[in-house]
Order: sequence, then C-alpha cells, then structure tokens
Amino acid sequence: MSKAYIYLQNGTFLEVNSFGAKGTSVGEIVFNTSMSGYQEIMSDPSYAGQFVTFTMPEIGNVGVNDQDMESFAAHAKGMIVRKYQKRYSNFRADDSLSNFLVKHNVIGLCDVDTRYLTKMIRDEGAMMIVASTEISDKDELKLILENSPRIEDINYIEQVSTKKSYTHTQSTYSSTKFEYKKAPQALVKIAVIDFGVKQNILNELVNANIGVEVLSNDFKADDLINKYNEKEIDGVFLSNGPGDPLVLKKEQEQIKKLITAKIPMFGICLGHQLLSISHGYDTYKLKFGHHGGNHPVKNQETGLVEITAQNHNYNVPNNITEIAEVTHINLFDNTIEGLKYKDEPIFSVQHHPEASPGPKESAYIFKNFIEIIQNNRHL
Repeated sequence: MSKAYIYLQNGTFLEVNSFGAKGTSVGEIVFNTSMSGYQEIMSDPSYAGQFVTFTMPEIGNVGVNDQDMESFAAHAKGMIVRKYQKRYSNFRADDSLSNFLVKHNVIGLCDVDTRYLTKMIRDEGAMMIVASTEISDKDELKLILENSPRIEDINYIEQVSTKKSYTHTQSTYSSTKFEYKKAPQALVKIAVIDFGVKQNILNELVNANIGVEVLSNDFKADDLINKYNEKEIDGVFLSNGPGDPLVLKKEQEQIKKLITAKIPMFGICLGHQLLSISHGYDTYKLKFGHHGGNHPVKNQETGLVEITAQNHNYNVPNNITEIAEVTHINLFDNTIEGLKYKDEPIFSVQHHPEASPGPKESAYIFKNFIEIIQNNRHL
C-alpha cells in the first residue's frame, strides 16, 4: 500500500492509504449501506462518476469473480473503505479486489474513518471529492477540484451505454447450483434502452419469459414505433444509469414520442426518472441519495413492506400524482418509489427489483411487465 490524499468540497483534507489503481481522480462522494456485493456495486454503471464509501467495515475478504460482474467494467471513480482485506477466501473467487481495481483503473482508499465520512455526507449532502496517490499538497488538490466539472455537468450515459445492439439470452444465476439457469421460452419481446443497464436486470427480464434486444441510448423512437406496429416488439424497457437525468435532452425527446404512441413501457431507476421528465415533471436531487440493500418500501397496492436495493441521487416530484398513481413509497423518507401512469400502459420503479446485491422481494415486478403488455395487446 502507498499513501493517498483526499480533499473534499467542504475543505476536509485526509491522508489515507491506497490499494488498487494509482493516479488522481475527481468525482462525487456517496455512501452505500449494503453488507455484501462490493463487486456488483463497483461494476454497476449507475455509479459512474462517483466515489463509493462503504459503511461495511471489512471489504475485500471474498475476492472477485467473473460471474458477479454487473457490466463489462468497474465504472465508479473510486472506492473508500475502513479496512481492506488483501487475503481473500471464497471458493468462487478468481482474484483479489485490489487487482480488480487496478485492471479497471479505479482508485481504492482504505484505513479511512468511513463512519466519519458517512455522517458528513448525511449531514451536508453528497459533494465533490478529489483523491490522489500522486499529489499530497492540499492547495493543489483544492485547485484541481475547483476546476473540474461537477457530476451533473457530464453525460456519463455516452460512456456506459452499448455501442451496438444485441440480443440477451442469459437467465438468472442459481445461488444453489452456481450456474446460470436455462432461459425459459419468451412470451413477449421487448427493446431495452441501455442507459447503463445492469446484467442482472437483463437476466431477470429473460427469467420472466421476456425476449430481450438491447439498444444504445442513441435509439430512434420512430424505429421502435414501426417495430411495435409490425409486432416485432411488444414493449420498451428504460434502464438504470448514471448522472443527472435532466441532462439527457435527446433521450427525453425520443421517450416523449414513445409515450404518444402508447407503447407499453417499464422503467427502473434512471428510466423511472426519465419517464417522469418526459411527461413534464422534472426530477430533483436528494440530499445524499439512497444507496444500499436495506431500504423499506411499502407496496401501496398490497400493503406489504418490501426490503429493497437502491442506488439513486435523484427523485420524481410529488405533484406527478396529477397524472400517475403512486404504487410504492420509501418508508425512510416517504419519497415516491413506484408509479403507474393513468390511461397509459406505462409503469416504473425507483428501486432495483433485480437487487444484485440485495434482497429479491421485489422481483415480481418483472412479471408485471408481461401483464401490462398482454393487456395492451389483448394477447
């Protein structure tokens, strides 16, 4: 390990140790309360542009493997932990977390008082951070941070979205047999718009008897409308992804066309937010966001409380109830977690029903998409 230095937007300056990649990196700092799944979190494209502070103190003890990747790379800017464990022990592990971070050019910071950082973010809100293994001067780091763009100024979707369309056929992973399940027969076909889609969202869609074609964020609504009219697809899924949804102007214009065409749509996380904006209801930024695998959400239709996985900094406004019915509520702060649009075959959720990591109590939501498609098509 070598020394590293952290400078935060509020003036906090820390000397810590580093593991993983070397260099200097700027991003937004958030905290995640999940007790497991650090590889899935780091490879989730929704964390692009962010430093993730883990509240779980021991990180690295189970190593990494190819099966637990949520995308083709680790997209977070950095990883901040209390104690990094370089000696991993797990029969599924292929390599260490440190080597994983080096491979994907991500800075790892350890021997940090993560409780202190978490309380700071909770009280003051998510903020920008610069971390370096090269620069130890506080004033120089401050200058770098002041001259760097904020996360809301960058379109990270262009970096994480696929460049070529492809068909996804892999189903969910069996935690008992340690292999991927055989994909069931598809009852409907959809186009997935990739804003930074997680692997396990695609897996859960396939597992729910849905045929999946993945398209880039440069999709053309007119092409999808033609495919829908020709019955080549039965609906559209809008994926999760990083950054401020208000930045995505061209995507919003295309989604507006799909709404007008009455195509069945399902959105998760960023997709949920983009549906709100495209209906004329702009999102707002939460103080420190929701990141973790233990958030209680109340299903307004059943009255049941589901423990969910979350990863977002932005939220839809309360006045969206003018055009949509609220289906899920976050019990931590009463923010909206799910919507069903009135007189439209469109619904969305803010939380992650595929989890990975996290509980699977909301996985039924993928089946709901088939019901909406079939009711709309009268299949």
